[in-house]
Formats: sequence, C-alpha cells, structure tokens
Amino acid sequence: MKGNRRQEWKQSEAGNGSRVECRTLRAGICAGLMALALAIPAGARGQAEPLPVMQNPSGNPAVMKNIGIDQKLDAQIPLDVAFRDEKGAVVPLRQFFGKRPVILTLVYYQCPMLCTFILDGVLNTAKRISFEIGKDYDVVTVSIDPSEKPILAESKHTMYAGLYGREGAVTGWHFLTGDEASIRQLANSVGFRYVYDKDSQQFGHASGIMVLTPQGRVSRYFYGINYSPRDVRFALMDASGGRIGSPVDEIILTCFHYDPTTGKYGLVISRVIRLAGLATLLLIGGMVLVLRRKEHYELPEEEPGRKR
Repeated sequence: MKGNRRQEWKQSEAGNGSRVECRTLRAGICAGLMALALAIPAGARGQAEPLPVMQNPSGNPAVMKNIGIDQKLDAQIPLDVAFRDEKGAVVPLRQFFGKRPVILTLVYYQCPMLCTFILDGVLNTAKRISFEIGKDYDVVTVSIDPSEKPILAESKHTMYAGLYGREGAVTGWHFLTGDEASIRQLANSVGFRYVYDKDSQQFGHASGIMVLTPQGRVSRYFYGINYSPRDVRFALMDASGGRIGSPVDEIILTCFHYDPTTGKYGLVISRVIRLAGLATLLLIGGMVLVLRRKEHYELPEEEPGRKR
C-alpha cells in the first residue's frame, strides 16, 4: 500500500513539475515578445526623410535643376570603364568588383565642404559596424572632377585609411580619378547628376552613397551625410546575397524592409509577428518532446517486499 501511495505521489509531483515547466515556458515566451516589442525603436517603421543635401555654390536655380540622385536600382555600372588609382595606374572598375559588395561614393577631393562630410559619414559608419573594409566589403571613391590627379587621391587614401584604423582599408578603400567621359558614364549609370558651376568654379552635386553588389549592380541608396550603421550593415548583407553576416543577422534582416523613398530599412511588424509565432511553436514543440522523453524513460519504483 505504501508503495502505491509513493508511486501516486511521484506521479502527482511529476504532473506538478510539468505544469510548472509549462508555466515557466509561457512566461519566458511572453517575456521574449515583450522584450522584442520594447526593442523596436520609435522610428523603426520608417519616417519620411529629407531629400539629399545639395551643394549649389553660386545659388543659381539653373544649377539646382541639374543636380540630384535618380535611383536606378539593379542598374549595371560599366565595369570596363578605366580610371586611375592612387598610384596613377590605369585600372578598369572591374578590378574592384567580383568578390565583395562595394560602397560607391562620388565626390571630388578639393571640395570645400560637402564631400568631406560624405567621406566622414562613410568613415564613421564603417568604424561602427563589425564588417571590415577589405574583408567583407570594399569602398570605391571616385572624383567627379576630371582635373584632379592621382596625387590628390593618394593623399585622401592615406588620410582615410589611417583614420579607419584597421588594416583592410589600405587595400579595400580605393580613391580613383578619371577623365570626363569615364566619370560621366559611371555617374549616369547610378543616376548621379552633377554640374560644374563656372561662377564659383566648383561642382554642384547631391550627397549620397550607393551600395553595389559584387557584380556591380546598384542595390541600395543612402542619402545625406550620416548613414545609419544598422541600415548600411543590412544593405551590405542584401548586396552580398547572404555571403556576409551571421544566421542571427539573417533572421533579424527578415523583419526589415528597404524603402527606396527614404533610403532606410523599416521594421515590418507582420514579419515580426510571424517569426514570433514560429518561435513560440518551436519552443512549445521542444518542451512537449522533452516532457514525453522524460515520461518514457522514468521507470516505476519497485514495491517493497515484492520478489523479482
């Protein structure tokens, strides 16, 4: 009789333990979903952003009409067009593609204001993401001024590679110069419109960067002079076709969608809910499997005095 009571007590305790574990599981799921909700930034759904900053040195309205960035997503840049690198060697753009995604910046090296802000924005973002220039992606900076020479490109390369502070920038961040025809061909392929203002003897242009695939196709645009590290990281992952980034990064990226009108990634709530639901089902399924195995392998205790 005592053996039977003891067995009943054990079964009751096992049942209570299962209920406690289930309650713990439910609490954990709720806590996880609450944490996910709290982690969503207020502006994650995507807010309207201003147009790219424009540099119009003379303030001439006619100049303003001819500068801007026209998005050409998935457009192919001319990889066979030749430029000069920092050492003065003639190289086709193809040399900088084929392995990794590329951040493209169109500036000019003697620009008195806006171009420095653009390059500083790229530098600050690059320093704040875990992906490394020269290893996970490259940066190609091209001067839109055909009068500029490789010696200027070399000085910029030395400065920004040093400021980046990681070894990869020496071979992964390229500063190029070229002739008018080559520059125009590249700029037109990505929708970058600029004009030389004779009155101020400067270039009028917009501020922004482009993320290209390893094959040289336009994947993403970012406007302004400050570029969100999170969004640039996502853009590089998208452009790489999943070749960079961890599995966790891929799951997080699933919850975001690139909005071409703002040049930003916004959280897609419906995707978050689907992923949270899937995670809940997986957790419950795993818990049920553990409980079943526990019941299967737990043998009843032998009653006292009973012979084998």
